[in-house]
Amino acid sequence: MNEISLLITLASVHFIALMSPGPDFALIVQNTSHHGRRTGLTIAAGLSAGILVHSILSITGISYLVQQHPTLFSFVQILGGSYLLYLGIGALKSLYQTQKTATAPNEKKKASRILTNQKQAFSKGFMTNILNPKALVFFISLMSSLVPASMSVTGKVSAVFILWFLALFWFSLLAWLLSTKRLQRKLESSAHYIDGICGVIFTLIGSVILWQAVSHL
Repeated sequence: MNEISLLITLASVHFIALMSPGPDFALIVQNTSHHGRRTGLTIAAGLSAGILVHSILSITGISYLVQQHPTLFSFVQILGGSYLLYLGIGALKSLYQTQKTATAPNEKKKASRILTNQKQAFSKGFMTNILNPKALVFFISLMSSLVPASMSVTGKVSAVFILWFLALFWFSLLAWLLSTKRLQRKLESSAHYIDGICGVIFTLIGSVILWQAVSHL
């Protein structure tokens, strides 16, 4: 298989993985529904930056070394699981506060404002992706199977660019579509349900990752 075919296959597998529901998807949906298009696009940039770092670490072999070192990999799992659990508890806490202040519109609005600026939004997107050990394992598998060591430097750089660009394109498109006026009105009316679902997703994934990390210590 030539390099172009490998890159096309890489792009296809990665794009399918991007569209599958997970922490990144949930983060975009939750925050776009609360804060609108600009915040959604900023989080998309943060998520894609995390994928860029994962891609570089995987293609240079650093991620593989981390995975092969049990103690270090468990440490990464604990960090990632704890952060996702933190996001989950935060979302559920926000839902509880919103329900508690349902009769006070101003307080309700204040309770839902989890993010305060775009820098924080970018950091949240970046940290959610970069601390996800599942992403680390995924990119190691993807790179090792579809980006052989014999591939040219141009091919490897192209592979990293493709992974970053597709992530930025998909997450930005998702944020854009979710922030159209018609859909935004529907999302705002369902924000408490979105918080609940996203909170459960983050909490479950974070708990599973932490359990796996602790069980391997």
